[in-house]
Amino acid sequence: MAFSSSLLNAAPGAIAQGLLWGIMAIGVYITYRILDVADLTVDGSLATGGAVCVMLMRSGCDPWLALMCAFLVGLLAGMATGLLHTRCGIPAILSGILTQLALYSVNLRIMGSKANQPISVDKYNLIVSQRFARELSLRNPLVPAIVTLVVLIAILYWFFGTEYGSALRATGANRRMASAQGVDTRVTVTIGLMLSNGLVALAGALLAQYQGATDVNMGRGAIVIGLAAVIIGEVLLGKLVHNFALKLGTVVVGAVVYYMVLQVVLQLGLNTNDLKLFTALIVALFLSIPYWKGNAFRKKAANAAGGVKNA
Repeated sequence: MAFSSSLLNAAPGAIAQGLLWGIMAIGVYITYRILDVADLTVDGSLATGGAVCVMLMRSGCDPWLALMCAFLVGLLAGMATGLLHTRCGIPAILSGILTQLALYSVNLRIMGSKANQPISVDKYNLIVSQRFARELSLRNPLVPAIVTLVVLIAILYWFFGTEYGSALRATGANRRMASAQGVDTRVTVTIGLMLSNGLVALAGALLAQYQGATDVNMGRGAIVIGLAAVIIGEVLLGKLVHNFALKLGTVVVGAVVYYMVLQVVLQLGLNTNDLKLFTALIVALFLSIPYWKGNAFRKKAANAAGGVKNA
């Protein structure tokens, strides 16, 4: 009884946090599934978004403008990775690592050479705050999180339906074929990386407001959480939806499920030092499920074919 009550109390915060991480997961989905590029920049750009938002708000900036600036800085981080990959010939995964490494120093500079910077809901007009996670009011972070996600998914649905968005998707599907059709794949890859990291930085800005502080290490392991959300969403709902907007929605559902599972495990007494290990295990499990299903289907088909021959 105590366990269910404790879990119920933690659920609103877990759902809100999952929705905010869902924005980051959509950014990961763009590179991982649409562009077919392994981008590790997100571990740095998430913290960059949080640092930019918090420091601007501490200097008196409007919170919505601070979010926009965080998104724009995320675009620049993605552009740096894109240029290293497409113009310098550096493999995508290494380009992301280089940008992520550089962003650590950049983030410290933004934060005034401090590892963390607080931002209290009592002093600043935060758009989302965990303090109101259990309130039945417009201050509940679920409200702005859901509205933001609906708007973002609608914009992305429109964008990827345009000619340029289709060229970006074609680049991810077959880069050589897209290039043969006259698409400048270097530009489309760079634009895709920019869009992805812009969304990641936006998520970082909202998460910094939600938790009331930004930390230079807040993005560490973000790529794993993003992949977990993408894979969980695909495994649970991937075969049920075919619309692009709904596919983006499954990514958000995956992030919420991940954080709910995390809350259940924490309520059962998991040591918080083991969270990264648990996250890695979740991702490994859900990545393995499609492979196991495929093997089981092939064995079933082979046995069926063998039975027909014997007959």
